[in-house]
Amino acid sequence: MSHPHPELGPPPPLPEGGLRVTPLGGLGEIGRNMTVFEYGGRLLIVDCGVLFPEEEQPGIDLILPDFSSVRDRLDDIEGIVLTHGHEDHIGAVPYLLREKPDIPLIGSKLTLALIEAKLQEHRIRPYTLEVVEGNRERIGPFDCEFVAVNHSIPDALAVAIRTPAGMVVHTGDFKMDQLPLDNRLTDLHAFARLSEEGIDLLLSDSTNAEVPGFVPPERDISSVLRQVFAGARKRIIVASFASHIHRIQQILDAAHEYGRRVAFVGRSMVRNMGIARDLGYLRVPPGLVVDVKTLDDLPDHEIVLVCTGSQGEPMAALSRMANRDHQIRIVQGDTVILASSLIPGNENAVYRVINGLTRWGANVIHKGNAKVHVSGHASAGELLYFYNICRPKNLMPVHGEWRHLRANAELGALTGVPHDRIVIAEDGVVVDLIEGKAKIAGKVQAGYVYVDGLSVGDVGEPALKDRKILGDEGIISVFVVVDSSTGKITGGPHIQARGSGIEDSAFSAVAPKITEVLERSAQDGVVEPHQLQQLIRRTLGKWVSDTYRRRPMILPVVVEV
Repeated sequence: MSHPHPELGPPPPLPEGGLRVTPLGGLGEIGRNMTVFEYGGRLLIVDCGVLFPEEEQPGIDLILPDFSSVRDRLDDIEGIVLTHGHEDHIGAVPYLLREKPDIPLIGSKLTLALIEAKLQEHRIRPYTLEVVEGNRERIGPFDCEFVAVNHSIPDALAVAIRTPAGMVVHTGDFKMDQLPLDNRLTDLHAFARLSEEGIDLLLSDSTNAEVPGFVPPERDISSVLRQVFAGARKRIIVASFASHIHRIQQILDAAHEYGRRVAFVGRSMVRNMGIARDLGYLRVPPGLVVDVKTLDDLPDHEIVLVCTGSQGEPMAALSRMANRDHQIRIVQGDTVILASSLIPGNENAVYRVINGLTRWGANVIHKGNAKVHVSGHASAGELLYFYNICRPKNLMPVHGEWRHLRANAELGALTGVPHDRIVIAEDGVVVDLIEGKAKIAGKVQAGYVYVDGLSVGDVGEPALKDRKILGDEGIISVFVVVDSSTGKITGGPHIQARGSGIEDSAFSAVAPKITEVLERSAQDGVVEPHQLQQLIRRTLGKWVSDTYRRRPMILPVVVEV
C-alpha cells in the first residue's frame, strides 16, 4: 500500500494520456469533501463541501477546502458533480462560485434544489444540469455515468468517469440498505456492469470501514420512534440534520399516528423541508405541519418540534434551548430525541447539550440509549461485498479519518486488490493513473480555509492560537507613557487583567520590575516603542509564569509624549 510522505514536493506536469486525481478535502477528516480530476488540461470536480469546526477552532463558522491549486485554472473547470445534498458535499459550492459563477453544477433533482436555495442567499444563479441514475453525460473530455446509491438522503449518486486513461468510479457516500424507505436501492447491477467493463480506479467511502457487519435497515428506527411517541406525555423535540429527509419522514409518520402536530424550527430546517415537500420527497399529510408561532394554541401532548443542533453546534436551536437562550423553553417532562450519529470530534459538545437538556427535566433519547439512528455509510461487510462486485484494479479509500482509510484499504486487500495498487492518500496528495496503475505523484496545498462571519481565509492558525490563549489563559494589558526623546517613564505602568484569574492588585509586585527594566533601557538609549513593548512582555510574562504557572496573552501599549 502506498501512502503520502510529509516531504512530497509539487507534482510534475501530468503526462499525456494520464488522469490526475487530487483530493482537496475529505481524506483524514469527516467533511470538506472535494476531489479534482484532470485529463487533457481540463478539470472536473466531484463535490465541494464544508467541515464544521471543533472546540479548538473558536469563533469559526465553517472550514472550506483550499481552492488555491485550482484558482489559476478556473477557466479549465468543466463542471462540479455533486453526489448528494449533504453540507459536507455541497456547502462550499457558493464560495467557489463566488470566484467564477458560471461553473456548471451537475447533480440530481433534490441535490440541485438544495444547492440552488443556498446559492440564492449568496445572490448567485448557477448553471445546472439535472441528471438521474442511468444517465451518461459528456462533460468536456470526461464521460460521466451516474449510478443510484442508497444513503441517508434521497437522490444520492455515484459517478463513473471514463477517459482514455481509464475508468474511475467515485462512490460518494453510500450504503446497501436492502429495505430503504424510498425503495431506491444501491444499483449493484450497474456496478457489476461497470466491473465487467473494467474499473481502473475506485474511490470508495471509508466512514464505517471499521464497523463489522452490515448497517441495519433505516425502517428499523420506525418502531423505536413509535415507542417513544407512545410514552411521551408532553412535547417531543427532535434534533436532526436539516437534510436528513428520511429521518424527518419517519418523525412525520409517527406524529401523524399519535395525533401530534409538527413545527420546523430553524431557517435551514424550514427551507430544506419545504424543498423536499414541494419536490415530492417528503410526504406530509394535510394539516400535520404548522407554523411554530401557532404552538401556544396547542396542548403540550400534541406538539412535535423538529430542529437542528444534533451535533451540539453552539448557535443551533437545540444548544440554545439547553442554555436557556431560545424562545422555546425546555420544561420537566419534555422528550428530546437526537436522531443522528456523532460526528468524530463533536462528542464533548453533544454531551454538554444532553446534560443541559437533562438539567431542565427533559428525557433525552439518543443513539447511546435507543436505536434512533442508523448510519448512512456502508460497514465492513457491505464494503467487502461491494469490492467483490466491482473488482477494481486500483483502490483509493476516501471520506474518512486515517483509521477509516486504513481499515478500508485492508478490506480492499482482503478481496484481492494488490497491495501495491491500493493508494492511501491525504488532502492535497496527487495521484496519477497512468497505463492502468495509480501512484502518488506529489502534493499541492490543501490546508484549512476558515470562514469567520463575512471573512473567508482572513483568519489563520496564528489567530486561532491567540483565541485559544485568550479563552484558556485570559489577557493582561499594560499601559505605559514614555518621553519620546529620553525613553523615561512619565506615566504608568497601569496593569489590568481579564479572564486570567489574577486580581489587579497583585500586579503591584511586578510594576516596580517593569519600571526598573524600562529605566535601564532608557539609560542604554533604547527608546523605540516596539522594543519597549517586547521588554514589558518578557518581564511581565516571566513574573506571571513564575508566580502563577500561567501564560496569558500580554498586550503592552507604549505611548510617546
